[in-house]
Amino acid sequence: MSLTRPETAAATVTGADRPSPGLPRTDLLLLAVSIAGISLSAPLISATAAPALAIACWRNVMSVGVLGPYALLRHRGELRGIGRRALLLAVAAGVLLAVHFALWMPSLRMTSVASATALVTTTPLWTILIMRLTGTRPPRLVWTGMCVAFTGVLVLTGVDLSLSSRALLGDALALGAGLAAAGYMLLGAEVRRTVSTTAYTLVCYTTTAVVLLACCLATGTGMGGWSAGVWGQIALLMVAAQLLGHSLSNRVVRTLGPSVTSTAILLETPGAALIAAVWLGQLPPVAAYPAVAVILLGLALVVRGGRS
Repeated sequence: MSLTRPETAAATVTGADRPSPGLPRTDLLLLAVSIAGISLSAPLISATAAPALAIACWRNVMSVGVLGPYALLRHRGELRGIGRRALLLAVAAGVLLAVHFALWMPSLRMTSVASATALVTTTPLWTILIMRLTGTRPPRLVWTGMCVAFTGVLVLTGVDLSLSSRALLGDALALGAGLAAAGYMLLGAEVRRTVSTTAYTLVCYTTTAVVLLACCLATGTGMGGWSAGVWGQIALLMVAAQLLGHSLSNRVVRTLGPSVTSTAILLETPGAALIAAVWLGQLPPVAAYPAVAVILLGLALVVRGGRS
């Protein structure tokens, strides 16, 4: 439930943001796997009996534990030779990813999963806006497709308009998480122009883990004492949402670009709804089926616009 500009400090809709001719099928498949992994995130977090911040911290710590030995063995030279600019951008992306987790995961406990997921998937909206503010003018078809896709999300879930202050705060946190995810996606796309996925994700996830650990310590969040089942759920979240979800998104953003990659994240909403229906017995509304078609139409328009 998740971010990445002329061609220097921000990826553009041309060049770094334009899918290569023919749209690499392998990368599209990897993006599909990434979205499937991310879609498991919201239902799994909601079902895990541990503090949201602690879950966020441990999933990143575990990811570093898995990636670290491989990265140090196979990419030691690259890690030593990362330029100052790329390193700073990777660290900044890690900080934004930590902000994303710190805002979105608690929002799942304050508002509905549907509302939190819908609002966090405003990532492509923020991505396009940030790119425009930094001097990039996305093709009109990209903007149109993104709006169409997000309309599909709203049709599917609706936005929580409850007068409950707690629910409204949860909505605000999820919206902020979407903005943070956009910055994370844009920075990641820039770093990935010169740095491998493994090296980038190790620096990024390490930074995220450190920032979240500091947040947990500062807020007195419990970091343990849970059942084996809870630890198993956190480990599953790490594998599905972190290694397969975020890492594969980082892998394909170099070729597919941040517009396509971030817009595809809108598919997290119907994906999470499907998982919730099968696993938690939460059947999607009747509007789910046409809404999914609208989301897919919007994504197709973004892809087409990115290639024009």
